[in-house]
Amino acid sequence: MPLKFEAIDPVLIRRIASALVLAPPVLLAVWWGRPAFEAMIALATAIMAYEWARLCEGGRIGLAGWALVAVALAIVSVAIWFGATASLLAMLAGVVIVHIAGHAEGVEEPRWLTLGVGAVGAPCAALIWLRADAADGLATCLWLIATVWATDIGAYFAGRAIGGPRLAPSISPKKTWAGLAGGMVSAGLVGWATALIVNEADVVVLVPLGAALAVVAQIGDLSESGFKRHFGVKDAGRLIPGHGGLLDRVDGLITTAPAVALLSWLAGRSVVQWP
Repeated sequence: MPLKFEAIDPVLIRRIASALVLAPPVLLAVWWGRPAFEAMIALATAIMAYEWARLCEGGRIGLAGWALVAVALAIVSVAIWFGATASLLAMLAGVVIVHIAGHAEGVEEPRWLTLGVGAVGAPCAALIWLRADAADGLATCLWLIATVWATDIGAYFAGRAIGGPRLAPSISPKKTWAGLAGGMVSAGLVGWATALIVNEADVVVLVPLGAALAVVAQIGDLSESGFKRHFGVKDAGRLIPGHGGLLDRVDGLITTAPAVALLSWLAGRSVVQWP
């Protein structure tokens, strides 16, 4: 089947421009660690919770929405000062608080607002916990972020060049199985490069793990697309040209960050130290 190459998409140009502006400070904060990384995550948490609340409340934000923002920031603060276990307890308490606030305000679908506690709090707390590892936190976070970015890039170009059957046409009509395969290959290559750079990393682990995380990232992407489709909107916000809101840009991290944190916790060490 011949490859298909189309004219350059103006949206792609805006996305590239946005990435060139946003990527350096993000990578610098990850490299620097405390307090820059934690400040960046706290800011991202507030923005994501705000975007989520506005979607759930029809483009406005009421007391229940602000409760979600406050709860999400509290979860991240607890993760910074008291660790992962305490942040999980804070998340459970936050679910109760936001659910009650949603019902009290009369939000049409309070369960969606409540879901935002986990959708925003879990990945942000997971990133805080992963970066706090003095030995491997930097390598783990850089690998994770690079894997998600590579998944997006590989999926975009493979999908446009190859086309073919749609991955989930009822949720995101433009995504294809070829795009997913391209994302998996790109993420696997990031794992291979990481294994060459990081002494403790094993290529036999990081290549298939990266490919698997590409699938997890696509699940996050599709989940956020389904969430937006449910509320009848195209983008979660207008913060980033070519992408929409911050939620639109980090949807892959929403699922991959907790997954990597869980794997690291179960193994008792960072994934870059496996096996």
